[in-house]
Amino acid sequence: MELKKSYTILILMNATPQWLSLTRDQRSLFFETQLLPVLHKVGPSLEVRFFDSEYFHARISDFLIVTTHNLNQYKLLIEMLRDTEIYGIPYFHIVDIIIGQENLFEDFNKELRKQKTD
Repeated sequence: MELKKSYTILILMNATPQWLSLTRDQRSLFFETQLLPVLHKVGPSLEVRFFDSEYFHARISDFLIVTTHNLNQYKLLIEMLRDTEIYGIPYFHIVDIIIGQENLFEDFNKELRKQKTD
């Protein structure tokens, strides 16, 4: 049985003045009460990691790396985030979303070789 490759999704974001005007305690509370419950609801089929980049990039202050085999769970994550203040106030602008699979060209090369021998 062939193992299906996971998807890696980069969600590039920029913090808004509304987010930056919150105290650090308010930001922590938001994370604990609004974001963690969303992550628990989408379940273990998603790995979500949070990164700060404001020190190194002028347009992207933060980004998420989401890893999953199930794009439906990723879509559920985005829909649930849209119901939070991240999108609503907004606390962050989503600058870009990039999705890919590691070394996917290898799979295409195998498929092309297989087709040539069939």
